[in-house]
Amino acid sequence: MSNVHIVGAGMIALGKHLDKSVKQLTADAVDAALADAGIAKDAIEAAWFCNTRQGALEGQHGVRGQASLRAYGFEGIPIFNTDNACASSSSGLYQAFAAVKAGIHEVALVVGAEKMNYPEKRKEMFDAFKGSWDRELADEHIARLLATGEGLQPPSGTAEASAERSVFMDIYAAQARAHMHRFGTTERQIAAVAAKNHTHSVHNPLAQYRFPMTVDEVLNDRMIIWPVTRAMCAPMSDGAAALIVASDAAVARLGAAERAVRIRGMGVSSSSDRTADQYNRHLTRVAAERAYSMAGVDPGDIDFAELHDASAIAEILHSENVGFCAYGEGGPLAESGETKLGGRLPINVSGGLLSKGHPIGATGAIQIVELVGQLRGECGARQVDGARLGLAENGGGFHGLEEAACVVTILERP
Repeated sequence: MSNVHIVGAGMIALGKHLDKSVKQLTADAVDAALADAGIAKDAIEAAWFCNTRQGALEGQHGVRGQASLRAYGFEGIPIFNTDNACASSSSGLYQAFAAVKAGIHEVALVVGAEKMNYPEKRKEMFDAFKGSWDRELADEHIARLLATGEGLQPPSGTAEASAERSVFMDIYAAQARAHMHRFGTTERQIAAVAAKNHTHSVHNPLAQYRFPMTVDEVLNDRMIIWPVTRAMCAPMSDGAAALIVASDAAVARLGAAERAVRIRGMGVSSSSDRTADQYNRHLTRVAAERAYSMAGVDPGDIDFAELHDASAIAEILHSENVGFCAYGEGGPLAESGETKLGGRLPINVSGGLLSKGHPIGATGAIQIVELVGQLRGECGARQVDGARLGLAENGGGFHGLEEAACVVTILERP
């Protein structure tokens, strides 16, 4: 079977695009990817459209991709809609990868587009998060999570939890308390992740936030729910990204070999009914092992990574889950400086979700845009020296003690 490559990658600046529709965000991202690939839209044989919010907030259900891509001018090609919570566009990439690998299509498009900010629908914006876990079992699941951190109380004088917050911040706070209770992870180690990623984002012109922060500034920011402060949380972002996937034959035909980035391996998993201490069954560990197996590499071969840091604690958890360190050592790794730009294993040099932004359905594709740019050596002041293999980990939703879906992707430079 053919190798599969990314020949075009583009995204828009993340932030609040109150004046733009999902169709407009989509068009801007597709324009960028086609220009990057140096091809016209007629070369696209199939497309995957990835979005989570348009149904809940606009009533546009079912044919979101057909609506946005037909508006762009795509006619007659297969169009598939992918909603897999925060892992939507990485899941779309997995499906496009499989179709090209199987020889069904030679050139495919993956688009992630999301509007999360609707000022006139403030309550609905936060309620939409609840659709990404099992609504019927929500009380049972949150009780199980809270139980993992029992015995660890907030320090005296800790501010009350914010009244307005995503339910996922409650989940991340529970995970943070559990990790602190079991491994001795500290608030400063969690804050070190946020400070690093905010500082990285200064060098990313497409990031939503572009200001550095110190560990103390992160810790002193407004409390969301202990131990998570506002600076430890990803913002609600509008944005879009697009990827063009191609076979060996298409790469040759399009004259794209010089800048094509190979998809070396992908692994996907979903949650299981594991116990809190069965780390080897964590869905991210399972997805990572599948990706490493397909790629024929080990964690030590990875030069840099984009990890799903919807909250700062998540980078610590997933640095362990993908094998960059042993379980319990994610906090010291974050505090060591090794994951900063210029360190042994740079993580989230884009700014990560925390600072670059987190437009749910587009986030996975945005991580891949960063990997592609790094592997081509096109990232300027945030360029990772000698980048040859890059890894992206993208989790989505929540079920039981972990995310509901996870996609791990390994890319290789041309």
